[in-house]
Amino acid sequence: MATAAGSSELTCPHRRWGKTELSIPVIPFGTQGFGNHFGHVVDEDAVALVRRAVDIGVNHFDCARCYGDSLRKLGLALKQGVVKREEVVISGRVCCHSGARWGGYGEGEPDYSAERVLADVDEQLEILGIECFDVLFLHDPPSIKPTLEAGGALEGLERARERSLVNWIGFGMNPHDFHLAAMGSGRVDALLTFSDFNLLRQTATDDILPAAADLDIGVINGWSIMRGTLTGVPLATLISSDSWSPDHRRAEAMRLWCAERDIPLLQLALQFCLGDGRVHGNPIGSLNVDQLEMNVRAAAQPLPHGVIEDFLRAEL
Repeated sequence: MATAAGSSELTCPHRRWGKTELSIPVIPFGTQGFGNHFGHVVDEDAVALVRRAVDIGVNHFDCARCYGDSLRKLGLALKQGVVKREEVVISGRVCCHSGARWGGYGEGEPDYSAERVLADVDEQLEILGIECFDVLFLHDPPSIKPTLEAGGALEGLERARERSLVNWIGFGMNPHDFHLAAMGSGRVDALLTFSDFNLLRQTATDDILPAAADLDIGVINGWSIMRGTLTGVPLATLISSDSWSPDHRRAEAMRLWCAERDIPLLQLALQFCLGDGRVHGNPIGSLNVDQLEMNVRAAAQPLPHGVIEDFLRAEL
């Protein structure tokens, strides 16, 4: 993978994404990073960030309508020719959070119909300026049963695949029983789980990861750094200690353990996740180039031998 002129050699490792046979970076680019949810990012900077990501091997972009203004910004990079479609892997979401427009965050029951899915996919492709998604997920349905029924949302993804609007399909969600039901249907190729495989908790290893590995389903693991909690930033600068949860207190103890040993918590968090080969990618959003390059270095540079074992023995 090429690097920007004058830069040091910095390249993100890749893995095979299960049965999709796609080669993806171990830290795909979560486009929520430049969707204005974590700070405003102007169009010019977002487009340059997309280009830099591709240059250093982070050429998988995971996007969704509910990620702020990110779809339009990724579309700008593609429509302007800053990146070519063949350079990138694009996974998207059909949001099923509520009855709000296009299944966005809000109240009410989502529209689980196949027709809604097809209309949604058509419009997202237009925003991005592309003809086909590599992978599409049904995103956070509050119930799994209606997505699997005849005429339901998963059938919508299947019909989109028949129309060559997507190559591979699956679910992006948290409940383990939902994932097991989806995989048990024999109709999914990839999945995104989140919050349950990281330094704070590893419950995905009990059921989701073994089941996916048996079926060669591609797995990406959201919240590997728990939305910034496991980056090494003192948590008191992010949230008042009066409001800390048990997870916050554990994360701060982990930060102090790493600081005492001059080990970046970000590197430990990512290398821990990379240690399980059943996980193919750990999406992370980057607000700017500095964050992007820091994340790639943490993923690309292994820790000294024995550090993870020492950490696990500490039982923080």
